[in-house]
Amino acid sequence: MLPIFFDERLSEEKATDSMPGVSTFPLKGYDGIASGIQGSGVNSVLVFGVPSRKDARGSGAYAKDGVVQKAISGLKESSDLLVISDLCLCEYTDHGHCGVLDGSGRVKNDETLELYAKTAVSQAAAGADIIAPSGMMDGQVSAIRIALDDAGFEEVPIMAYSAKFFSAYYGPFRDVACSAPGHGDRAGYQMPCGNRKEAVREIALDVEEGADIIMVKPAGPYLDIVRDAADMFDLPLAAYQVSGEYAMIKAAARNGWIDEDRVMMESLLGIKRAGADIIITYYAKEAARKLM
Repeated sequence: MLPIFFDERLSEEKATDSMPGVSTFPLKGYDGIASGIQGSGVNSVLVFGVPSRKDARGSGAYAKDGVVQKAISGLKESSDLLVISDLCLCEYTDHGHCGVLDGSGRVKNDETLELYAKTAVSQAAAGADIIAPSGMMDGQVSAIRIALDDAGFEEVPIMAYSAKFFSAYYGPFRDVACSAPGHGDRAGYQMPCGNRKEAVREIALDVEEGADIIMVKPAGPYLDIVRDAADMFDLPLAAYQVSGEYAMIKAAARNGWIDEDRVMMESLLGIKRAGADIIITYYAKEAARKLM
C-alpha cells in the first residue's frame, strides 16, 4: 500500500528533500498519477492532504470540498485503485495537534471525536473505500463506526492505527505533510515506545469497537508488536514502514554504504515475516516491480 500526498496549494508536482522519491501532487492529473501507481503493480493507496488554510478546529479535514475529499473523488473517477483515506486533524490545525485543544494546550478527546466522525462521513461520501483513523483518540473507532453507519456507509471498513507509537521516526513525513506540532508534542495521546502490554490493550480496544483492520506504526522498530498482534488477533494486520525508516535507507544508499534494493526488500521481508498482512511503505512501487 502506497502513501500518497496532495496539496491544494500546488499547481505542479513537488519534491521534499527529506523524502527523496516521494512526490506531493496538485489536485489534478489523476489519470497519470493512478496509471503510474498501478503500472508498478500497486493497487491501493493511503491518501493524505495538505490544505491551503488551517484553523484551530481543523475544519479543512471535514469540509465537503476539502483536499482529501477532492483527491479521493479524483482518484476514484480516474482509476480502480483501492483508496484508503487517512483521518486525522494534524495536517489541518494551525497548532499541528491531532485534535481540538483546551486552554492549557491539551487535546480535548471527546470534542475531537465529534470532528473525526464528521471527517469520516465526508471521506466516505467522497468515495473512500476504507477509513483509516490515525489520531489515537480514545474511542475513535467506535465514534467513527457509529457515524458511518448512521450516514448509510455501513459497508465502509475501518483500518485503525491501533498501536501508533510516540516515535522519532515521523520527522520526514511531517516535512511532506506540513504537520509538525507548533508547540509541545504528541506524547499525551500516542503510545510510549517501551510499553508492549499497552500496545496489546490498545489493539484489543479497537477490535472491540469494530475495527476491520488493525495496524502497528512504525513497523521496523516494533516487529515484536507486529508478531504479538498477528498471534493474538484474528483480523487483517497492517504495518506502516514510516518516513524515517524509508529516509534512513535512502540516505545510506546515497552515501554508498548499503545496497538499496537489497536492504529495501530485506526490511519489507522482515515486516512480512513478523506477521503483517498489509505493508504500508513509500517503497511500494519499487518493491512491487521487483515482485512482478
